[in-house]
Amino acid sequence: MRVGIGYDVHRLKEGRKLILGGVEIPYTLGLEGHSDADVLVHAIMDALLGAAALGDIGKHFPDTEEQYRGISSMKLLAQVEKLLTQKGYVVENIDATIIAQKPKLRPYIEQMEEYVAQVLKISKNQVNIKATTEEGLGFTGRQEGISAQAICSITGLYEGSTIAFDSERKCSNCKGCVK
Repeated sequence: MRVGIGYDVHRLKEGRKLILGGVEIPYTLGLEGHSDADVLVHAIMDALLGAAALGDIGKHFPDTEEQYRGISSMKLLAQVEKLLTQKGYVVENIDATIIAQKPKLRPYIEQMEEYVAQVLKISKNQVNIKATTEEGLGFTGRQEGISAQAICSITGLYEGSTIAFDSERKCSNCKGCVK
């Protein structure tokens, strides 16, 4: 089993939609960013990529590339899912927290969990999303931005398997390690 953590933050801004977990939340402010600035999905992607030792979202989806301008973060999450599948990883679970003073997010969390699970091709009970405030403290408490944290566990299809070792207890990939 591998574990990854992710964190993201975006500034709140007028004239933008507020999208969290792929859900458009009715609010007077949205998040500023090159893509749709979905901090929740960005934190989840970073956690997944980190668990697989594949870098971060900036490596895979740089904000200097026009093809990602305004893109749905759910489309990027789908690309991360494909990459994990190609590398032989299975998502075990995701636990994420959105930190925002406003708006209240409880009514939207179940839909966020459903969307994330659908894109990652996992069961909804493998995704847990929470929301909290910072009691008026810090940049999120002053309603200057929203942040999100995520942790995930993934499993490699062949990790821990005796198939990975030959009869001399050497790694089948390099033939020169532990005896």
